[in-house]
Parts: sequence; structure tokens; C-alpha cells
Amino acid sequence: MPENEPEPWEYWLYIPNDLRAVTVCRRTLRLILTMHGLIGLVDTAELLSTELVANAVRHAEGSAALRVTWASGVLRIGAWDADPRPPQPPQPQGDLESLSEAEEGRGLALVRAFCRTWGWQPLARNGRRGKYVWCELTSASDSASAA
Repeated sequence: MPENEPEPWEYWLYIPNDLRAVTVCRRTLRLILTMHGLIGLVDTAELLSTELVANAVRHAEGSAALRVTWASGVLRIGAWDADPRPPQPPQPQGDLESLSEAEEGRGLALVRAFCRTWGWQPLARNGRRGKYVWCELTSASDSASAA
């Protein structure tokens, strides 16, 4: 690990099944990233976490959780919910302007459009079956050096 590479870290935020929790998650994520010096990722990370957490709250019953991890220049944002069914696949990517104006069905399409990679996996928490939907972003300096 390079000398100036930050240590890996991880945060979990458990939330109730309440749409107001989406705002709590977004603001908490902004604080986490700011405190870790990743302000360049905040806007995109907020958008993606909002979509993932909103899907978890809207489409599943029971509690949910936001998970944020950082390791080796990769930010992973994920949402756990208690519904074990796979997420609906994203719609074909139209133009981003029409996607941003859509009222519903845009969540995973936005995630796919703005992240490096995304996926989902079955995951049990506290004895409850569910799923974990995640996406990854790289730091701006990593993206610039890859271009």
C-alpha cells in the first residue's frame, strides 16, 4: 500500500423502512466522505446512495442499511434490504436527460450510468434473508490517471 494511501474503512447505517431515512443516509454519506477527504466523490456518491437506499425502502418491508467502504482507491456504496428477490434489471440506457426526468424506474439505470461497476448478492443480516445491492466509484485521481 502506498505511503499516502488512506487506510481502508467501513461504515454501516441501519435505517427504518421510512423514506425520510433516504435523506439521513445521503447527509451521513456526505459527512463520511468529507471527513475522509473524498469531497470529489460526494455528488455522485450521494446520487447513487439515494437511488440504492430509496429502492431498499420502497420495495422491501422492514429495516434496511447503508454500507459505505473504502479500500485501495475504490468507494463501495451498498444498500441491504430484507427482500431476497433480485433487483429489477436496469432499463436500457437512453439519454441521461430523459432518465433524470423520469419519476420511477430510474434507480438502477442511474447507478449503472454513473458508477464503475455494480451488482447484487443475497445477504442475511440478523437472521433475516435479504439482498445487498452495491456500486463502486474510484477516486478522481484514479479516474484521471486511467484516462
